[in-house]
Amino acid sequence: MKKFIHQLFSLLDRSWWLEILAASPSRGYYFGPFESESEALQEQRRYVKDIEGKGSEVLLVSVVRRQAPTNRMVEYF
Repeated sequence: MKKFIHQLFSLLDRSWWLEILAASPSRGYYFGPFESESEALQEQRRYVKDIEGKGSEVLLVSVVRRQAPTNRMVEYF
C-alpha cells in the first residue's frame, strides 16, 4: 500500500525540467527540477555552455513540465 501511495504522488508531482538533446555523442540530458518555467529558461544558457564545453553539439533545448526522469542522462545509439 505504501508503494502505491508513493507512486500516486509521484504521478502528480510535475516540476519544470530542461531537456537538452546533443550530438557527438548522441545523448539526452535532463536538468532540474525548477519551480517555474522562467527559472528553467534563466538556467538554460549555463547548461548548454557546459555541454558544449565537453565537445558536444546541442541540437535542441526544451522546457518541459513532467515527473522527475528516472535517468538524468540517456544515451542514444
